[in-house]
Amino acid sequence: MSTEGPDLVCEVDNVQGIVDALTAVRWKRQQDAVVELSEHGMVLIVEESSCLQAKVYLQRELFIKYEYGGAQGRPRFGVSLGLLVNCLNTFSVPAGGRSSSTIEIRYPGPDMQLLLNLYLFANSIIQIEIRCYIVFYILRSVDSLDACIYAEIRTRIPETISWDYNFEPAGTTPLSFTVKSAALKEAIDDLEWPGSSVQIILQPDPPSVTFKGEGHGDLQIDFMYYVNTDLLIAFSCDRQVSYRYKYKFLQATTSNIPSSVIRDNRGSKLTIGRGGMLKVQHLVSVARPSIPHPHVDSAGYQQPSRIAYIEFFVKPEEDESTIND
Repeated sequence: MSTEGPDLVCEVDNVQGIVDALTAVRWKRQQDAVVELSEHGMVLIVEESSCLQAKVYLQRELFIKYEYGGAQGRPRFGVSLGLLVNCLNTFSVPAGGRSSSTIEIRYPGPDMQLLLNLYLFANSIIQIEIRCYIVFYILRSVDSLDACIYAEIRTRIPETISWDYNFEPAGTTPLSFTVKSAALKEAIDDLEWPGSSVQIILQPDPPSVTFKGEGHGDLQIDFMYYVNTDLLIAFSCDRQVSYRYKYKFLQATTSNIPSSVIRDNRGSKLTIGRGGMLKVQHLVSVARPSIPHPHVDSAGYQQPSRIAYIEFFVKPEEDESTIND
């Protein structure tokens, strides 16, 4: 049992925002994650088959309290992503919205657990479901003020991340475009075909992005920059490039885009780096709705500090027939 203080103690006032961000990188039922802590915030990393990697960046500004223990290096621990999301989701909707709540996250516990404390500031009744590897404790009656529900999640020694790298640009001019998240998800969903690949083509003249699916009549979806500026928000390309990506990995980048992102009409940015590496970026709000916060101005504009950043990295398929200038 450790006698030292915890590496991290933090509090968040919008649990649902954290749930949305983590759910965005949950593309299958059984999924392990690595959590890395630092004085700047925490990063959750998941990957599959050394071909797909996703990261959720939770900057310290997202939290109403963030106390980092100053441990040497950057502490890491492994955790089941599904269990973590399910536990947080249980905490996210207290009493049909009749109470406000704050969740405290602490690591490590006496036995290297991830500890969660839910504090309630109004009368509420919460039904707790006990799941494997999660232990819940009700420290006071949830019918009283200032109730606290405590949970611990077992962690494990993290597996080595099989690939980590610095995303390198493909040239002096970025190969990137920003498209409405809803349109991106719809396009990728429409290209679905078991075991197939999707070709992404960028060309400067006319400036456009093409998604081409193979396996069912070569379905093609085009985004023309000057024609669909309401969908294709931004575009940067100085030469034609074309890469193929395994459909199941590409679909994972949009399969669980939070409804809040669609509702807020946000955009997603896609960038092709050196060797065809694809980076997909989403932004998820972690600001509490309808509640004033120092990071939200009078017009309701959310400052970047209240945004969780999500990045996917997808390796291209090796295809000698693909030609890039």
